[in-house]
Amino acid sequence: MKLIVGLGNIGDKYVFTRHNVGFMLVDSIALNSNLNFRENTRLKSLMTNLRDGYNDFLFIKPTTFMNLSGEAVRAVMDYYKIAIEDILIVYDDLSLELGKIRFRSNGSDGGHNGIKSIIKHLGTNNIARLKIGIGPQPNIPSEVFVLQNFSKEELEILKTTISRAKEAIDCYFKEGIAIAQNKFN
Repeated sequence: MKLIVGLGNIGDKYVFTRHNVGFMLVDSIALNSNLNFRENTRLKSLMTNLRDGYNDFLFIKPTTFMNLSGEAVRAVMDYYKIAIEDILIVYDDLSLELGKIRFRSNGSDGGHNGIKSIIKHLGTNNIARLKIGIGPQPNIPSEVFVLQNFSKEELEILKTTISRAKEAIDCYFKEGIAIAQNKFN
């Protein structure tokens, strides 16, 4: 089983915020596949799954809020006995320009509290990730910027970016991270 984790914050007021691009991506995949998320309170997640050929994909949106995302990822990983190599985290990145995506096979949290929590709870920074650009950040605190809604113009760019990110995820699981990085970074 492959686990795709979209990071974001639960609640209507966060739906179109920059910090929720991970949720937006997994929501788009679910919508295109006629899937519905269901809440699993024990695993602290909204979840849905998809069988694609020989692979089972489990999509989650942690219900813990961003800064505690690692609790949900660890709970799901342990319950389903998912290997760390079969996990992909999708989240926003301030340092990338809006419209850009970037795969990483490991690395630091880069100041992202959701990733910081996941690294802490999984005990490693060797976690595959797909970063979706939300920058550039204006001269305001990052915690204010990431909780702002996208403008209509930015949402149009994001729509194209999400479509490209779905292709990138498909490539990642079929061909591996090195090829996905070469094609999409």
